[in-house]
Amino acid sequence: MSVITADADAFESTSERPDLDKGLGAAGMLGFGAAIFATLLYVAYSVYSDAAAAGVHATAFLPFILLFVALLIALGFEFVNGFHDTANAVATVIYTNSMPANYAVVWSGFFNFLGVLLSSGAVAFGIVSLLPVELILQVGSNAGFAMVFSLLIAAIVWNLATWYLGIPSSSSHTLIGSIIGVGIANAMLHGKSGTAGVDWTKATEIGYALLLSPLLGFTVAALLFLAMKVLIRNRALYEAPKGKTPPPTWIRALLIFTCTGVSFAHGSNDGQKGMGLIMLILIGTVPTAYALNRAVPEKYVAEFQVNSSIAADALAAHAGGSAPPADARKAVTSYIADKKLQPSTVPALGALVTNIDRQVTGYGSLAKVPAAATENMRNDMYLASEAIKRLSKEESIAFSDREAEGLKSYKASLDSATRFIPTWVKIAVAFALGLGTMIGWKRIVVTVGEKIGKTHLTYAQGASAELVAMGTIGAADILGLPVSTTHVLSSGVAGTMAANRSGLQMSTIRNLLMAWVLTLPVSILLSGGLYALLSAIF
Repeated sequence: MSVITADADAFESTSERPDLDKGLGAAGMLGFGAAIFATLLYVAYSVYSDAAAAGVHATAFLPFILLFVALLIALGFEFVNGFHDTANAVATVIYTNSMPANYAVVWSGFFNFLGVLLSSGAVAFGIVSLLPVELILQVGSNAGFAMVFSLLIAAIVWNLATWYLGIPSSSSHTLIGSIIGVGIANAMLHGKSGTAGVDWTKATEIGYALLLSPLLGFTVAALLFLAMKVLIRNRALYEAPKGKTPPPTWIRALLIFTCTGVSFAHGSNDGQKGMGLIMLILIGTVPTAYALNRAVPEKYVAEFQVNSSIAADALAAHAGGSAPPADARKAVTSYIADKKLQPSTVPALGALVTNIDRQVTGYGSLAKVPAAATENMRNDMYLASEAIKRLSKEESIAFSDREAEGLKSYKASLDSATRFIPTWVKIAVAFALGLGTMIGWKRIVVTVGEKIGKTHLTYAQGASAELVAMGTIGAADILGLPVSTTHVLSSGVAGTMAANRSGLQMSTIRNLLMAWVLTLPVSILLSGGLYALLSAIF
């Protein structure tokens, strides 16, 4: 793949290029370095204090060294994600003279930071559910470390490669491809077919979101731009900026607003991907502190008992009178891994539900679960939750509305105990993503601002593309779907160029399409190869 080239003379003939060379300054770089150092200290202190509070004391340093390295790589992924995707938010405000470049990236970084802090967490666990169930259950093992290292390193390598070439590719595509690669490699190493190692239903659902989002960005941005032309008869909005003259106040406010919205939505959606992986790392290395959510409210146990009873009754009604197998956990694990409903599946799940309820009731509170039992209880809860999600989609089992609602409530109770994100994890990821947006942004900003269309980006084109990106990413965050900020924004810019008949630079479009097509297979091969190598080493 060649570095993107463009007809720079055509760009320069229509408008003056914005100043992209102003940095953060000496004071800014000092603050930047201090923030990184403080974040790493904060992460180390948070893990230490949480472990100490749970009664975990280091008797061997190797697991904690691996933990810190894994956390460093996970935060490194979010940092690279930050500067790789900054252009999605700031290119339009920079190329319309709405904000100077050095101010725009700091502004974007701050709202990426806020987006992460205020995110729901739904996307984080959607990504994690793509991983093979046996690796999730044994994430603290050697294979678990190999999984985390390989998928994160593969994602970072591809992101850095496309950034270096100035190609706005998708960090979401890259991470999902890396996860699929690990799943396929894990299955093949255990003598199974490659298709057995991935939740293809979830992968297909995410794939549709990633495939449709650029098409939606292109089409809706083009239509919005055409609608603006009809409804807003202000010729200046559809012309390239003259020199360094800022746009009219109201359109400048709109552009800054959309930059803010895209930055916030990007932080909210993309930041969660790192959170889910960090939680896997923490669960695997310090299960006593992180396997269960010990901060659930006091009423949790009472509600859990009620929901467990309803779920057990619903499952018993469809067990066909069969007795549960001797090893209920193994039967449920096989159902999730192989995706094949067996006669023993429903009674096994019923037995697992009853066993979990007995444990929760016996301890009286998740905070009182002893260290030796936390990992097993968490695994049982995770298995039950995933099995109920899959079972509810089985056409051969017709749950009544009441039963389906009861199982849904029970699953929510399980997820409250196992799918949580400590505040310090959010803060650490927020800093990594926010700080990442402030460096390395120039390469992709130039591509989005100059090399997609043959003419300079106009005020109306920038506003249309950003409005669509903000709305699409925000909706995806609410639905818990990971979408590509990069794909939505860059395709939106292309859509407005096409609608304006400005012309598209086909060399750039070809490179974009090539990167988008290659991202999944390359990241699958990278992570799969790394996983096979690291599994042998570990």
